[in-house]
Amino acid sequence: MEEFTHRLAGPDDVPAIAQLMGLAIAGNMSAFLTAAEVEAARETMGVDLTLIEDQTYFLIETLHDGAQTLVGCGGWGRRKTLYGGDHTAGRDDSFSDPGVDAARIRAMYTHPDWIRKGIGTLLLDLGESAARDAGYKTIELGSTVPGEPLYLARGYREISRETHAAANGSQSVVIKMRKTL
Repeated sequence: MEEFTHRLAGPDDVPAIAQLMGLAIAGNMSAFLTAAEVEAARETMGVDLTLIEDQTYFLIETLHDGAQTLVGCGGWGRRKTLYGGDHTAGRDDSFSDPGVDAARIRAMYTHPDWIRKGIGTLLLDLGESAARDAGYKTIELGSTVPGEPLYLARGYREISRETHAAANGSQSVVIKMRKTL
């Protein structure tokens, strides 16, 4: 059984995060989506620097072959943006109000060689705990189709489902889900 550690991401981690995201998108989504649908999903997925700046983005690492290895990343947000990277259109980076608004689970990715080892659950536990400590009563996320089974198993419930047309003509589905903390 692997032993995982976590830490908050910093600006120097961005290249490794981007690399992990690329591997996760290509490797983990292909069991659920066509190649064209994976490319469509890439239009909204990517690094969100506000999460790193806000100190709400976690890196999951393990010792592998004698070196610290990044195996997962994800976090939570106190801003109103539900999903997407810095390049995603329609972002609302204003801060949410814990008394009224939900916190957000954001940008969760697991290296394809490390899936089904508890990394997603660990990231959810970290994000939910931090959001609860910050005074939030509910938490929301924008799930991909491949992520939906994990979130359902962890008590999230679907609020809505949006389909966006991508530049390549394929559809990208985002499932808005919510959980009480």
